[in-house]
Amino acid sequence: MLNKVFETEYFSRLYETLSEKEKQWIKKMIEQLKESSKVGKPLRFDWFREKKFEGNRLFYLLYPELHKALLVAYGEKKNQQKIIGEIVRNKDEYKKLVEEL
Repeated sequence: MLNKVFETEYFSRLYETLSEKEKQWIKKMIEQLKESSKVGKPLRFDWFREKKFEGNRLFYLLYPELHKALLVAYGEKKNQQKIIGEIVRNKDEYKKLVEEL
């Protein structure tokens, strides 16, 4: 079944600052996520994944039972652990947000 892909407010603001090349890649990733929940590398949990693009990573959460995905962050490898920690700490808030969408 197809997924609906949403993004956090933070991700939306961040997206606007990206290069055209990065935006095109993210659009391609959104299309892949709509087709399959198995895109990208799992991070600690099957529902938390990343996909690499050049020196950066796209972080997103999957909710297969809701047929939804949530784009939450995009950042450099050097910030990866900080981003992962922040996302895991806020996972319940993200789930609540997705359930309301």
